[in-house]
Amino acid sequence: MADRVARTVLAKPRRSIGVAVGVAVFVVVFALLATGPATPAPAARTIRARAVGAQQINAKVDALISRMTVGEKFGQLEMSGPTGPGGTPGDLLLREAREGLVGSVLDMVGVANINRLQQAALQSRLHIPIIASLDVIHGYKTMFPVPIAEASSWDPAAVSGDEAISADEATADGLKWTFNPMVDIGRDPRWGRVVEGAGEDPYLGAEIAAAKVRGYQGTDYSAQDKMAATVKHFAGYGAPVAGREYNTVDMSDQQLRNDYLPPYKAAVQAGAATVMSAFNSLNGVPASANPYLLQTILRQEWGFAGTVVSDYQAIQELIAFGFASDQADAARLALSAGVDIEMAVQIPSQYSTYANAGPQLLAAGRITTNQLNNAVRHVLRLKYLAGMFDHPYTDPTRVTGAELTPAHLAAARTMAAHSMVLLENHNRALPLGTGTSSVAVVGPLADNRRDQLGPDQPIGYSVDQGKVVSVVDGIKAALPHATVAYAQGCDANCNSSSGFGAAVSAAQSAAVTVVVLGEPAADSGEASSRSDIGLPGQQLALVQAIAQTGKPYVVVLMNGRPLTISWLAEHAPALLEAWYPGTEGGDAVADVLFGKVDPGGKLPMSFPRNVGQIPISYNELPTGRPYDPAAKYTSRYLDIPNTPQYPFGYGLSYTPFSVSNLRLSSTSVPVNGSLTASADVSNTGSVAGDDVVQLYLHESDTSILQPVRRLEGFQRVTLAPGQTQTVTFPLNGQRLGFYDAQGRFGVQPGPFDVWVGDSSVGGQSSHFSVG
Repeated sequence: MADRVARTVLAKPRRSIGVAVGVAVFVVVFALLATGPATPAPAARTIRARAVGAQQINAKVDALISRMTVGEKFGQLEMSGPTGPGGTPGDLLLREAREGLVGSVLDMVGVANINRLQQAALQSRLHIPIIASLDVIHGYKTMFPVPIAEASSWDPAAVSGDEAISADEATADGLKWTFNPMVDIGRDPRWGRVVEGAGEDPYLGAEIAAAKVRGYQGTDYSAQDKMAATVKHFAGYGAPVAGREYNTVDMSDQQLRNDYLPPYKAAVQAGAATVMSAFNSLNGVPASANPYLLQTILRQEWGFAGTVVSDYQAIQELIAFGFASDQADAARLALSAGVDIEMAVQIPSQYSTYANAGPQLLAAGRITTNQLNNAVRHVLRLKYLAGMFDHPYTDPTRVTGAELTPAHLAAARTMAAHSMVLLENHNRALPLGTGTSSVAVVGPLADNRRDQLGPDQPIGYSVDQGKVVSVVDGIKAALPHATVAYAQGCDANCNSSSGFGAAVSAAQSAAVTVVVLGEPAADSGEASSRSDIGLPGQQLALVQAIAQTGKPYVVVLMNGRPLTISWLAEHAPALLEAWYPGTEGGDAVADVLFGKVDPGGKLPMSFPRNVGQIPISYNELPTGRPYDPAAKYTSRYLDIPNTPQYPFGYGLSYTPFSVSNLRLSSTSVPVNGSLTASADVSNTGSVAGDDVVQLYLHESDTSILQPVRRLEGFQRVTLAPGQTQTVTFPLNGQRLGFYDAQGRFGVQPGPFDVWVGDSSVGGQSSHFSVG
């Protein structure tokens, strides 16, 4: 926060922070009571208990609001940060807390700091606790693979486990609120924040989004090891024009609802405590002043009863948009649209529109008491549901035993290997033999602990604290009796080739070389859009120099987005996408390279051949002149194929799999009916391995065009050599329907094609009809 205080109002933060607040238990209870057949007795008792708890919380919140002054109410809508040296609370923040003028805090870590601030807050007139928040994106002290890597696992249960560990570590340090998950669909890899999401597909994105919410919050985020989750950035933030950060977003309502909103909705339905409004404008209206998003869709259609928070300084930026005339107008627009908490710098004070202009707006009748009270109600309910009133302090002794434990580090290692995607493996270049006598490890990310973690490391994070295992470390541990030589070659930006000679010499002296290439972490994340998404600097020349030695080599990539890597795709004997693999990344890379773990990850985003294909995704709409590489007057490029370098859902393994015997429970169902699709997946090789079985649909003869394929089911399986498993996918109205041009969801009669395979290309096919 201290660094943010120094920024001007137009300055952008180092990374985005999303904050939104408090899912209301009574809405969840109502939904449960309103669905399905008779509820079993134990579940019914749980529902009744939650209903009683919700009523009690609502009564307490209303009683508290009735006693609050206008200043105290606006104080609850303010998010501040540390004002002292070294991230300590500082006298100014402590005074604000004692006066009840701050409701939440961001970017302050350390249980002692947070408890000290909490003590000040509890000295306020009404003794309302603060809640401390932070970007806990892919770990706190134990750093897991970045989110795009987690999505590559295609394993929501494993992803949920990652977030549960992150919540355990963060809450031990006093935090009770994370600004994650980021669920923005991304189809333009020039945009740097694809690293924080789950890729291009709404179904996969929705499954991952819900899993993350469950991991952070569990069934009750007042538990000491759970925290409130934030679904961000609402909405459409992942589709900026030209892939340029903060740029405008413009799309049809049907595209918004079918392609971009499903992950947000899934997170809300999973109980996400908070929602964050986005920086971008959507169809000409900034998201933080957009009642269609924040009221019509989020609250009225989806029944969200939690808290909405702006992204950092987003309300002030309504003025820069030209949408608001001044701070008072910006505050009026945002609060009226449904933004409850303003994430803003209070120092200098002119940057906080709610605190500065709110009381005057109320006095002048430009906002209503009901609007103000509703916003405050959302904030207070969040604090009750997070347990802040009952347990405002964190036990300072808990942090020692909760962070960087052997179990947490083992989980990080497992997930890193679980998420890696094998892109190429010619002539079985991988796995490498564990009896290899000598290995050269070269490249700018081979021994680069900081960049290996990726962007969005929490405030106060230290690499030394993280015990990061580099690829060099991991290979040395995997081959304790081998000679392992390391040569960097160049740094991650690779603007100089002066180190190439040492790298080539190491390769010439070794039995095999592992070349570790990719992006510096600063090239991914917020404010990190790239017009050229190839390997940075002269990295390609480095690997070409290694290749020219004629000695065996394999390539490992660490990056936060799909890259254009046509030379590697054509020439590298083996190519392993490791993304930014986190704390235990080096051991995990070694586990895969030497065959201890079979690579079973699949791509959540298409890899383009070059930037001219962007935006690119597998689930495009059909055209009247479909692609034909031999016919000019079709939808095609003259110079490259339409197809990506690597398609969505693609990934190789050390063992071959086959998918066969696709069968449907019915070939014709009514509009309100359902069916199942089943197929057999077999490991036809000699080693155990993982495959991800994927189901895709296409419907014809509909009121609006449907994607050529759309994912509607997947399952990751682990099979022993020779083992066969049947995978079954239910297909009901939720899977068969779509939003029409009027924004109405439904199933329309028509013929369906169905494919089951292990990528978005090919597979076993069949047909059925609805009508």
